[in-house]
Amino acid sequence: MKKRFYTYLILAGTIVLGLSSCTNDEISSDKATLVVKLTDAPANYEEVLIDVQGLQIHASSNENEGSWVSLPVNKGVYNLLDFRNGLDTLLATIELPAGNISQMRLVLGSNNRVKVDGVYHNLDTPSAQQSGLKFQINAQLEEGVVYELWIDFDAARSIVAKGNGGFSLKPVIRTFNEAATGAIRGIVLPLAANPTVKAIANGDTLATIVAEDGKFMFKGVDPGSYKIVFEPLAGYVGKTFENTAVVVGQVNNLGTITLDPVAAPTQQ
Repeated sequence: MKKRFYTYLILAGTIVLGLSSCTNDEISSDKATLVVKLTDAPANYEEVLIDVQGLQIHASSNENEGSWVSLPVNKGVYNLLDFRNGLDTLLATIELPAGNISQMRLVLGSNNRVKVDGVYHNLDTPSAQQSGLKFQINAQLEEGVVYELWIDFDAARSIVAKGNGGFSLKPVIRTFNEAATGAIRGIVLPLAANPTVKAIANGDTLATIVAEDGKFMFKGVDPGSYKIVFEPLAGYVGKTFENTAVVVGQVNNLGTITLDPVAAPTQQ
């Protein structure tokens, strides 16, 4: 079952993921992946243009109390009405330390407009938005898991008609996120075996090698049942684990796997 978290922001006056594997550097990085997408609820306008200029996440891990992290956002002017009825668009992808994400800032530029009866109107945008619209998320990220977060911009409630015929932007935003994948990890001993590790399902194969300390991890794995195959160097006997489960939002820790040396031939 996918984990979802919901939060709402109302200011008055004011990302199908497939299989992936990992490198040895990633094994020790204790990272989760966050994908941020923009979507919209229906509205009775011809266009609602929002100028997205920045995204920041407040993230913390076991090693630090947290800080604001800028995301590599796809900047630009987005017509929110292009993303109605379940459609969305990718804003950013980033790896973050496993731990908690508590808040997000959405920074808007000044090029925000609404189209009514064929005419574009500038949206009066409060100066507070230059430093970012801040809203709560409070989600726990697990190492090796890919999470998707949607910024659901309610265009109908965010556009306010003014008495002088103009319009202002008072954002009403809902965010929700869910884990999209799981992960598999473990340790292989002895280190001299240095095996290649494969995860096989439905004819697809992921492969990685163990790190210097024997650790391995498959990150961002689609849910399902996998065959895990350990192919060591000559002199050691391989192993195969059947029916290894991957569950969305969870890391399946196989623990320590010990590979036996090849038995010496008996003397006649």
